Amino acid sequence: MPPASSSKSAGAGSTSTLVADKATGWHVLRVKDYSATKAHGVGNYIKSSPFTVGGHSWSIAYFPDGHDEKTADYIRFSLFLEPPFPNNGVKAQFKLSLLDQAGKPVPQYTMNFEMHRYTSNGPDWGCSCFIQRIDLELMYVKDDSFRIRCDLTVVMDIRPVVTTSAESPRVPQSNLHQHLGGLLTSKVGGDVTFYVGEEQYTAHKVVLAMRSTVFMAELFGPMKENTETGVRIDDMESRVFEAMLHFIYTDMLPAMDECDKMWMAQHLLVAADRYNLQRLKLICEDMLGGYINLEIVATTLVLAEQHSCQGLKEACFKFLKAPGNLNSVMESDGYQHLKTSCPSLVEDLLAMVAPFVCSRPTPKKPRLK
Repeated sequence: MPPASSSKSAGAGSTSTLVADKATGWHVLRVKDYSATKAHGVGNYIKSSPFTVGGHSWSIAYFPDGHDEKTADYIRFSLFLEPPFPNNGVKAQFKLSLLDQAGKPVPQYTMNFEMHRYTSNGPDWGCSCFIQRIDLELMYVKDDSFRIRCDLTVVMDIRPVVTTSAESPRVPQSNLHQHLGGLLTSKVGGDVTFYVGEEQYTAHKVVLAMRSTVFMAELFGPMKENTETGVRIDDMESRVFEAMLHFIYTDMLPAMDECDKMWMAQHLLVAADRYNLQRLKLICEDMLGGYINLEIVATTLVLAEQHSCQGLKEACFKFLKAPGNLNSVMESDGYQHLKTSCPSLVEDLLAMVAPFVCSRPTPKKPRLK
């Protein structure tokens, strides 16, 4: 008799793939008489004309005075599904973009919205803090008008596609950040505790030292701290420290409410500089560059100077070169803070910006005869 086979023969395999049939489209809403839409009332909206994508009717809702009292200083936009409403609703995702005068999307005011199911009970989806009214008026309203674009993708159907032969398995993307984030959340193996305000956080010395040279020195260097009773962190709010820990473990910022992003970016920049987290520092610089306006440019300059943020500093100077901006800022309380905190920076500012301001011709006064 022939010897029995030492291995089982592989059976036939098959695979199937779920494919989504989608329809895409876009609509541009032009607010032509912007000043006439103001004082419309908090929570009240004006709709665009309806447009069709994926066999359904949609409209953009414009809230000139915000969604509620908390966001009354912001402009809100929402996407509405118009009736009739299907029994199971409609799944769609969209992107809102503020357009500049050339019709190009403004990156800091381009927002992607996740997949959402629109139903008769929830026919709209949007952002309450899309842009502050003062920023819109100062930088993007021209000839009393501005434009917003909506790019919409509607899921029509999800169906399986069957194949007869097994495909090679695809290598998944790295999920190391998820495992490290889970380690932080579970506290398993944690060997150091931080006390920040009324909160305490358990972490892992080796992870902190791997990511930050400052933590390396504090936890393992010759002058290392005694961590048996924990480490007290002063001059930092607990939610800022928590966000910094999240970044150290995952290399990503945690989810933040749109209204808190600027405040969090300011404080995380200070924390990143303190613990030598250069990537986090650059991310915060980039975020703050998108929030520069007349109200905060002076304080942002102080922050950039104190923490050696050259890119953010140059962004502030560029903003102040625009006609009228420097004069407006010099009359603000923030400018007085700038003069007191960083007098040498004022000299640099005037030396760099003054030529652009002084180059504009001054009207001649009429001579008396």
